[in-house]
Amino acid sequence: MAANFLRDVLAGAVVLGILVLVHEWGHFVAAKLCGVRVDVFSIGFGPRLWGWKRGDTDYRVSALPLGGYVRMAGDNPVEERTGADYEFLSRPRWQRFLIAIAGPSMNILVTFLIFWGIYALAGMPIDAYIRRPADVAAVSRSREGISQIRPRDRVVSVNGVGTPSWEKVADQVKKAKPGDSISIVVLRDGSQQPLTVTVPDGQLSLDTLIGYPKLSPTIDEVEPGSPAQKAGLMHGDTVVSINNDSVVTWQQLVDRVRESGGQPIHFDVLRDGKDVTLDITPGHTMTPDGEMAWIIGASRKADETFEREGIITSAKDAGAETALYAKMIGNIFAGLFRGRVSVHDLAGPVGIVQMSGQAAKSGPVALLSWMAYISLDLGLLNLLPIPILDGGHVLMLAIEGLIRRDLSITFKERFVQVGLVFLLGLFAFVMYSDILRVIH
Repeated sequence: MAANFLRDVLAGAVVLGILVLVHEWGHFVAAKLCGVRVDVFSIGFGPRLWGWKRGDTDYRVSALPLGGYVRMAGDNPVEERTGADYEFLSRPRWQRFLIAIAGPSMNILVTFLIFWGIYALAGMPIDAYIRRPADVAAVSRSREGISQIRPRDRVVSVNGVGTPSWEKVADQVKKAKPGDSISIVVLRDGSQQPLTVTVPDGQLSLDTLIGYPKLSPTIDEVEPGSPAQKAGLMHGDTVVSINNDSVVTWQQLVDRVRESGGQPIHFDVLRDGKDVTLDITPGHTMTPDGEMAWIIGASRKADETFEREGIITSAKDAGAETALYAKMIGNIFAGLFRGRVSVHDLAGPVGIVQMSGQAAKSGPVALLSWMAYISLDLGLLNLLPIPILDGGHVLMLAIEGLIRRDLSITFKERFVQVGLVFLLGLFAFVMYSDILRVIH
């Protein structure tokens, strides 16, 4: 337990420390390029613990390691200024805008660079099953009988094209449109049988049209504070049945949970050779694609292989992955404002530290991928038009640009005060939820 705690704290410190450093370095470089004097470059807030001074800048580590800041000469409108060119508020608005967005931009760039490096050096992670023969482990209950495909069938061709793997099956199926007829040949009990499938209306899914591949229903990670953790589900548990229905592949577990309607689900699991029964009540939350779904907060251990890519291909895939994560984070922000996502679902510093430890346990690629996600999250969060955040500064600059004059000192003070109170309240609430999640 102590070793896990130390691992989590160390991993969390590394992740947050590097990303805050990158963010503030973006502001620092932009300020220097615009001719603004930087007085303090701090990792953390509060009293100065140690550091050094070089030129005009005091580089320091401060007592509260929950962020950081760059203090520029003449950046406080309520303090007396000399009007010198090196003061922040003496620079043109477009330069102040560039300085404000430089921090978040660096975080977004780091996300892209991390993914680019992973794909080019370690390789693109690919679920190993897609290279295996298309053996159907189970079929979706919602589409059962639609294609007459049965468990233990092997799909050997689709529309006359040989399909030696799940990847080849997917390549052919994704070409189909609702209403199309697909010719499928399966190997069943040693002989080939031709089948015809009419693609149904609605979202096309390989799982629902063909069936599920064999993915072990063994639990890897259990999210702290999740319904699964509260019910006692543990790493290494293998789900044998749900509500007395046999489970042979992971997607069956996902389907049963999402179809639960929030009602308690009875799990039979195998743990260290012993049968264990659990009752888990799913929680309702937003999925990465922006849809609301019932979940229990558990994941399977991915059986992945890594395929290295060329510089150009890896750059394209890194850009696509960054855009995908940005969309996911945007869906979460939108869900918060619409009331579809609860603030209780947000992870604060405690949650980030715990998940950083879990990522570190899974290996350097997992930790780097997690760092990329948090970096993007930090960058996009800071672009929100909330006072004190970088997006709040951009909003004030935009207003001043539209009215062609500076806002009053009183307005700016109130603007900052409102933002400070809001963020402190949000931070306290998220920390409280984090701690409750841990102790329960």
